[in-house]
This record gives sequence, C-alpha cells and structure tokens, in this order.
Amino acid sequence: LQEITARPGQYVPLQCQGPRDASVKLLEWNRPDLKSDGYVFFYRNERSYENYQLPSFRGRVELSDPEMKGGDFSVVLKNVTTNDTGTYECRAMIVTLNETTPSEIRNLVPLTVTDAG
Repeated sequence: LQEITARPGQYVPLQCQGPRDASVKLLEWNRPDLKSDGYVFFYRNERSYENYQLPSFRGRVELSDPEMKGGDFSVVLKNVTTNDTGTYECRAMIVTLNETTPSEIRNLVPLTVTDAG
C-alpha cells in the first residue's frame, strides 16, 4: 500500500485505477475505520450524491477527472485536517467493453495528516 502523508490544508489525491476501457456503474469511497453509514464520496448513474456523504466530507471531495477517462477513479480530498487521517477504500463496480457482467475493483489508500515535523 502506498501511504500518503499530508499537512493540514493541503489537497490530497486518493488514487484508484481501473481498466482503461472501464465504464463505471457505481463508485464508492469510504473510510472503513469510521464504522459509519455515510460515504466519503458516492457516484452512481453518472452523478455524485452529496446527501450520501458524511457531513465532514461534503464539499471537500471531487473526482480527479470528472469524466473518469482511462479508468481513473481517483478523488481529491480538499483542505485536509488531522481528522482525515485513516484508511480510505475505493470500491468501483465497472463494466469493460467485452464484458456484460460488472466486476468489482477495490483499493485501499492509507492517509496520515500531520502538522508535525
């Protein structure tokens, strides 16, 4: 796992990569360690749903590439605080060109936000 270290106030890219020809049916970013029902980011039917987001993440998360070209499901977490320290999980349900059944991609991104050092 590629761990990310950031300072408070920074914009942090959380990487998630799928097949280049993938189209996304569902994209979820969450923080399993928070043990809550909300999401860091939730995308379905070609739009994101802010009301499914945890309040602390609303307005702070956006897709790195809004069109998710080339299977890029990464998001940018803006204006991070030490409370954002934790492990982020990307989960995407995708369909590739020659497949009819969706497949799942999962990726974990550990993030540490510190103002030390």
